[in-house]
Parts: sequence; structure tokens; C-alpha cells
Amino acid sequence: MTGILYVCATPIGNLDDVSFRLLQTLKMVDLIAAEDTRHSLQLLRHFSIPTKVVSYHQHSSRAQSDYLLAELLAGKNIALISDAGTPGISDPGEQIIAACILRAIKVVVVPGPMAGVAALVLSGLPTGRFAFEGFLPRAEKERREALINLLTEERTMVFYEAPHRLRETVADMARILGDRQCALARELTKVYEEVKRGTIHKLLQEVEASPVRGECVLVVAGANKDAATLANAEQDGEAMVAMFLAQGFSPAQASRHAAKMSMMPRPELYALAMRLSKDKK
Repeated sequence: MTGILYVCATPIGNLDDVSFRLLQTLKMVDLIAAEDTRHSLQLLRHFSIPTKVVSYHQHSSRAQSDYLLAELLAGKNIALISDAGTPGISDPGEQIIAACILRAIKVVVVPGPMAGVAALVLSGLPTGRFAFEGFLPRAEKERREALINLLTEERTMVFYEAPHRLRETVADMARILGDRQCALARELTKVYEEVKRGTIHKLLQEVEASPVRGECVLVVAGANKDAATLANAEQDGEAMVAMFLAQGFSPAQASRHAAKMSMMPRPELYALAMRLSKDKK
């Protein structure tokens, strides 16, 4: 009989958010697979949990995944935990979860904290429908292209971001998404928890004036809350092409993106992009 993989959510900052079920599970399993063993040992020692811990993170080898799967197939029960929050959400845990499902190994979730949901609730923006986007690409060009693809997204959007990349990300959002409503939540559940609410441009001014510390969650209003900006984008394909070219996209890329949000045909936009590119040289 195979073992069970328990996907265990851990506190995102405040240890008082630990559930009784989580503690019981961590004590009961044969093995704990942690994203960062040094970080997780602080939690386990705090609650006097002696269970053996092994590492499992985004750089783990195939051999480590095979080891965990072999243990499960041999009947061992394993708890999967991340540094904070729910494994599998912007987290390498999704890989081992998928591997277990393919092998008919039972997967059980021990639910708990998730920074994205906490920030969404605190944002004051619509929560009925939302899109969780996780981390945007680190490279500027790929990040901007991802935001362009979200320009017409009508649901509230939730992003994770590291503090040292926050200013560049918010600047790209202001440039591409326009001045819509947003919220920045940081240090959630901790002593210095903070939520900044307002427009993207206001947030950009604040992060430029005072660098932000701690892990951040950005919540951004969907396109239906910024109808004026979206309407302008649809009516002014030429301006969109010029903007994309200025951001470093090729004429083909600029015309493709502009065509998605403009009434102008793509061939016409491409010709315009080529002409503008030649004028710049």
C-alpha cells in the first residue's frame, strides 16, 4: 500500500497561524520535504516536532524527486512544506504533486495561509473573480510582454514580487496597464504588516521615494475598472505601436500586441511599425 503525500500550508509570518491539524500531520508523517530545511527547522523546533526533514526545492535533482516517490510507493507518508504559505502555489511543490497523481499516490491537502488570498481580501478590490499571476518574468522584455497580454484581463489580478524588483515592476505596470487602482501588501501577518492602496502611479511614486522591504503582493484592478484607458488603447492603435517600439519590441511584436487591443488590422499596424522603426534610425 502506498503512502500519502500531505501538502501542508505553513504560516506566512505569524507562527500563531499554525493549525492543530498541521501540527498533528507534521508529527505523524515519516518524512518532511521542505523547500528550505534551515528555514523550516525553525518552525519544527518551535513546536518540538522531531520528524526527519529533507530538502525539496526548485533546484532539486531528479534523484531527489525519485527518492521521495520511492518512499511514498514503499508506504511512507510525507509532508510537503514550503518556506511560507501553500506548497504548489508559485512553488516547486507542483512538480512532486503532479508526479504523485500520475502514479496514483494519494495526495491530501492540509489547508492554511496563502499570501495572495490574504492580500486580495485586504486590497478592497473586487474578489468575486480574480486571476492569480504569481511572479512576473524577471527579464524586462518578457515581463512587459506578460503585462501586455494582461491588458484586457477583466478580473482582479494578484502578483507576487521580490522587493528588489518592485520598482521596475510597478513602473512597467504604470506604463502598460495605465493608472488603475491597486494595492501593495507586504510583511503580511508580521509585526510590520503594511497595505498601501491607491493608483498605480501613486504607488510608483511611493516606492521610488522609499524602497520597500519584505516579500510583496501586488493586487491590481482588472480592465473593467479602467474602461477609459482600455477604450483609448482600442481606438489608438498607432499610439500602441509607438509605445511597444519604445519599450524595445520588434516591429512584428509591436504590431501583434497592438492588434490584440486595437480596431486596426495587423498588416496596417505592421507597416506603421516598420515606418516608425526606420524613422528612429
